[in-house]
Amino acid sequence: MIGHDGLYVDSLRVSVNGRLVLRGVTLHVPRGRVVGLVGPNGSGKTSLAYAVLGHPLYRVEGGEIYLDGEPLTGLKTEERARRGVFLAFQSPPEIPGLGVRAFLREVAARRGLSLEDGELSSYLRLVGLDESYLGRGVHEGFSGGERKRLEFAQALLFKPKVAILDEVDSGLDLEGVRLLVSKTRELAEAGAGVLFISHNPHVLQLLQPDEVVVLVGGEVALRGGLDVLEEVVRRGYPGVRG
Repeated sequence: MIGHDGLYVDSLRVSVNGRLVLRGVTLHVPRGRVVGLVGPNGSGKTSLAYAVLGHPLYRVEGGEIYLDGEPLTGLKTEERARRGVFLAFQSPPEIPGLGVRAFLREVAARRGLSLEDGELSSYLRLVGLDESYLGRGVHEGFSGGERKRLEFAQALLFKPKVAILDEVDSGLDLEGVRLLVSKTRELAEAGAGVLFISHNPHVLQLLQPDEVVVLVGGEVALRGGLDVLEEVVRRGYPGVRG
């Protein structure tokens, strides 16, 4: 056990199909705080998210992943989720045959809750979806923005210790981005550590995270406060490498 609360990634090296995609990444997402992770496409942002969740294709070659000081590496994905890790996917898939109502009730059951339709609807309204979505299949016929909103409703309902939000701003209009930025802050205020992943520094300027980490080529190129975002906007990702 180590003395870091929330998510702590220590010198993590990860490969996919024999190719190294993370090269010694160290990252701390404390409970109650928002860390913005930015970088160009292919920089390893989603690979980091999948490695934390325990995706079987993402092999840890070195380093360790901790949640509230306890190691996660070696645990199955389901166990990591039970311990409080939540990932909002970049491209949430359709789940044929599974209704939103049943799906959200299962999420609630993992917290020991049994919720009626009115209570489930309240979580949908928080992310701008009306109660009619309870009668639809999970992500079936959903726009990209609607999928992201439903993913976020799950995060609010699950109340994770650590929430990893992977490109949740993509596919959303400005109103939707502002809504999810507000709800991201609420997650942190409720005690979750939030890792907000994006390739767009302007979205993070709207979010105003507590720390910004720039990932380029599977390595941390820069970290710091909001001034880091200004540097990225001014110089671009190639300009901050190293």
